[in-house]
Amino acid sequence: MAAKAKGKQKVKAAKKAAKALAAPVRKAKALPKPSAAKVAQKSAKPPVKPASVKPARPKAPVKAIPQAPAVSTPKPKAPLPVSPLAPAKFAQLPPLSGVRLGSGQAGIRYQGRTDVLLVVLSPGTTVGGALTVSKTASAPVEWCKANLAGGSGRVLVVNSGNANAFTGQAGRDAVRKTAESAAALVGCKPNEVFIASTGVIGEPLPADRLVAALPEVHENTSAAGWRDAANAIMTTDTFPKLATAVARIDEARVTINGIAKGSGMIAPDLATMLAFIFTDATLPSDVLQQLVSAGVRDSFNAITVDSDTSTSDTVLAFATGKGASYAPITKAADKRLDDFRLKLNQVMQDLALQVVRDGEGATKLISVAVTGAETAKAARTIAMAIANSPLVKTAIAGGDANWGRVVMAVGKAGEAADRDKLSIKFGGRKVAANGARDPGYSEADVSAYMQGQTIDIEVDVGVGKAGAKVWTCDLTHGYISINGDYRS
Repeated sequence: MAAKAKGKQKVKAAKKAAKALAAPVRKAKALPKPSAAKVAQKSAKPPVKPASVKPARPKAPVKAIPQAPAVSTPKPKAPLPVSPLAPAKFAQLPPLSGVRLGSGQAGIRYQGRTDVLLVVLSPGTTVGGALTVSKTASAPVEWCKANLAGGSGRVLVVNSGNANAFTGQAGRDAVRKTAESAAALVGCKPNEVFIASTGVIGEPLPADRLVAALPEVHENTSAAGWRDAANAIMTTDTFPKLATAVARIDEARVTINGIAKGSGMIAPDLATMLAFIFTDATLPSDVLQQLVSAGVRDSFNAITVDSDTSTSDTVLAFATGKGASYAPITKAADKRLDDFRLKLNQVMQDLALQVVRDGEGATKLISVAVTGAETAKAARTIAMAIANSPLVKTAIAGGDANWGRVVMAVGKAGEAADRDKLSIKFGGRKVAANGARDPGYSEADVSAYMQGQTIDIEVDVGVGKAGAKVWTCDLTHGYISINGDYRS
């Protein structure tokens, strides 16, 4: 009888486990893992007679409970610690006429946080942008590329947690479905809807969840949701990225607001980085496009964290035309745009540097300025060779003034450089000159400088007059930890 009772208990346990397997993924709870002592105790018991035990319905043994797919319910993670390079305080973005923002939870990948952003723009809003040059661009990037030609933007939808990249026709269908749903809510055409996605590559985007979240998000849009908007688009970011500026066009004052996300997979030709800029200025779409294209050169295309260009890089700028009025502008070269151009570039560079400051595992912000090159393009290539060198980045992480690694990076860049005229400075301190260590080099002085959070490297390659400047961060064990655990 005792054996029979034990058998019934096992059947009950098996049925309970089967019920857990059949439950919806969202409600499923992880079964407790038996201790080694209990496992040993069970194995020591006499086997139950087969005749006295009814077979459990599930064929798979309880121990083989499959893990839910990461796209459905990844295990919750503790938030990453805020980067030590984060700004002391975040920019306070003012309301912008013609822009309403809303954020919400669709449960695409994350639990207990917002992952959807909806921006509604007034009729007549123009748009310009810059997109990744990756040959494996995501479905949202392809959608935006097609819609930029129309020059009109009424809605922006962004989701985090899933990049909707390398997802085939299903990914393209998800974009179309999202655009059609957003267009119906706002009352515009689908080709006036711009979409961006960021997160895991190669996993299907659960578009139904995204679409289902949009009506409530739309109902709760406001002119003051900038900080919430920046939070909603974060992935491995440790802080929201915001910037703002006021510019003059004639006597009119116009506002420029921007938000961005990005932390890893950051390289020129944009990055796994999204940036959205809004202004109440009145600008034709072709003028706005030219301003954005020029602005990314010394901002988003001048940064690198790990040299990897993403599938989802997107920079979009929207001009609502709802600010102060001025005589129409028809050309990007119009002198009246000088201050606006300057302030737009400042906002873009501010956002770009915040991305580098939030580089995965970063503890130091590094600038690399190259002079004496044959052309600006050559200078940029050399600067990027230095900025992307794992040996340079790890030396800086360790506070090591290893200028020999900078020499190596210059040599591998493939651009003209005079070895015997090469000079290098760390923080304005000469470490090498005329192809050798500088006679006045002080190891103690330079090493003390290398302990700081901001490191400036200057290199003159001695063959011309052109220069370029780029930014990067150091490479630490933190980068490996974050990326090794990204999908787990």
